[in-house]
Amino acid sequence: MRILHIIPSLDLSKGGPPEGLRRLAEGYLRDGHEVEVATLDEPKAPFLETLPFPVHAHGPVRDTYGYSPRLLRWLRSNAPRFDAFIVNGLWQYHGRAAWLALHGRYPYAVFMHGMLDPYFNRPYLTKFAKKWPYWLLAERRLIGDAHRVFFTSEAEQQLAAKSMWPYKANGMVVPYGTPGPSGDPEFYKQCFNNVCGDVAGKRFLLFLGRIHPKKGCDLLVQAFAAAADPSLHLVMAGPDQTGWRAKLESQAAELKVAERIHWPGMLAGDAKWGAFYSAEAFILPSHQENFGIAVAEALACNTPVLMSDKVNIFDEVRKDGAALVEADTLEGTTALIRRWLALSAEEKSAMRVAARRCFESRFNSERLASSILSVFQ
Repeated sequence: MRILHIIPSLDLSKGGPPEGLRRLAEGYLRDGHEVEVATLDEPKAPFLETLPFPVHAHGPVRDTYGYSPRLLRWLRSNAPRFDAFIVNGLWQYHGRAAWLALHGRYPYAVFMHGMLDPYFNRPYLTKFAKKWPYWLLAERRLIGDAHRVFFTSEAEQQLAAKSMWPYKANGMVVPYGTPGPSGDPEFYKQCFNNVCGDVAGKRFLLFLGRIHPKKGCDLLVQAFAAAADPSLHLVMAGPDQTGWRAKLESQAAELKVAERIHWPGMLAGDAKWGAFYSAEAFILPSHQENFGIAVAEALACNTPVLMSDKVNIFDEVRKDGAALVEADTLEGTTALIRRWLALSAEEKSAMRVAARRCFESRFNSERLASSILSVFQ
């Protein structure tokens, strides 16, 4: 089959959807399908240069909405070439253009990526006031007319139904995740050491994601200091999208733990896998996480997860014995670290075995491509 994905950006610094789509494309290609992607990126963006599939970039765009008349014209002209269409995410022009070009003519699916979680409505009333008329004008039609709406967990599907009204979606939970690394763990570890040599040979917890208030990074710095284990380090890996890192580093200095917290920036490829393999555990104290692709990546590397109960897949991972879970508060995040430190070597080893088993049974995305295409076939 020939598949077209429509997404605002393939920039990995934008979070999980670009990473997930890249891995999904590998699955399509492995199964003998063809895949192309339409985006609102700048055509000469360096992160597009080495991708193994055609990208039709219709930027640059001047605002976060991403209006680009070129995208609509291209979709209308090229739609007959494709057998399946998947719109990734909401609230930007790419979805509106897709609906205008496809509805009533071609069956398409929408991959929600958590963008109807009620979490985003509560603290941002001004933004919600802007979203509501756009929901009535555009997004409810995009979702309601979709052949399928893909969710990454039952929890996400249930939360989406509570977010906006009127709501109608032909929903389906798909086996989201990652194919995981395929090389030698020792090689990956060395690649990570080349980037973040300060923690080579040391014990550390790993946070890998955007440096963003939603992720609970401030709670993590405070909890790390409160846990009071001088032999433990913390790696805070990810892009600083809001300029928050300087404040967090100042906070760490005041708490006298700055020398044990390391900031290597965004990790990708072999260095990213090396970080997971080298860490004692992966920690994610997010206030909201639709799926948390980094959770699946950690599990693929036999790495236990310490996470908040606001990560939508927390219950599945905890039931499999691969995670410790607490509330997304300072007390909860501190408890996560202290509970981990209190485990025996045998208990930690058992969690590592459970982590890989959990990954294989729930989050190995090698089935994702066939699951998505089955609704079009």
